[in-house]
Amino acid sequence: MLEPEAGRALAAALDVASSLGLQADDGILLNNSNKVALRILPSDVLARVAPAGEQCAQFEIDIAQRLAELGSPVAALDPRVEPRVYESDGFVVTLWTYYETSTTQPLSPAEYAKALEQLTAGLRKIDVPAPHFTDRVASAQQLLADRDQTPELPDADRELLSTTLSTLRRKIEERRPAEQLLHGEPHPGNLLATKDGPRFIDFETCCRGPVEFDLAHAPDEVAEHYPGIDQDLLRDCRLLVLAMVVTWRWDKADQLPNGYQRGQEWMTQLRAGLR
Repeated sequence: MLEPEAGRALAAALDVASSLGLQADDGILLNNSNKVALRILPSDVLARVAPAGEQCAQFEIDIAQRLAELGSPVAALDPRVEPRVYESDGFVVTLWTYYETSTTQPLSPAEYAKALEQLTAGLRKIDVPAPHFTDRVASAQQLLADRDQTPELPDADRELLSTTLSTLRRKIEERRPAEQLLHGEPHPGNLLATKDGPRFIDFETCCRGPVEFDLAHAPDEVAEHYPGIDQDLLRDCRLLVLAMVVTWRWDKADQLPNGYQRGQEWMTQLRAGLR
């Protein structure tokens, strides 16, 4: 979020926490993209805040609660308040347990793979309506087709991205892989290394698809420790995910810091991977 919206989001989180009896004197910004994550002090609660019209917070809460009940490695909602979506000043706010994370001992690829395997097992037991992973591909394709939304994207890159998305989507669908509910974006930024073990966060991206689509978001080394993977399917999913990520960086509404620069770097990786 850009200022002053981010400031209003902080105020909304403090207002909600205070109204629920949590001491909310200040907030520390932990992450800022399409939504913000804030550590509310001194009550030590994690608040996730998004514009009311651009969120699926209840969906995320429902998934996280069901996974927690199954013993999956997920971040828990704050137990001191009712687990639901709160609203203030045009924002929705959800309150979660704050976890201290280790910065000196990052997760090893084997630990990452085990946590993802446990998460996948939990997600396999949940039957909820969720988008298909190809819906996300279609959204990226729509961005490429709309030059008003991606005005800075060079024509050659636009053509390559469009062709790559269409080709890989078709190849994956023709394989008819087994599908289940997925996290959607289990990349390192969505996996916390806490003193209580790995914890996945951010379930708003849950979708249905092959496990290889989720594994494509993890570092390459993680796949070496994940059993039963179709390596050819994983390669296609990695390239598909990379093409989508590059496309999103060229969206004029994208709020990732240095998005254009990262998009150019990842475009170079995509060209190399397609050779």
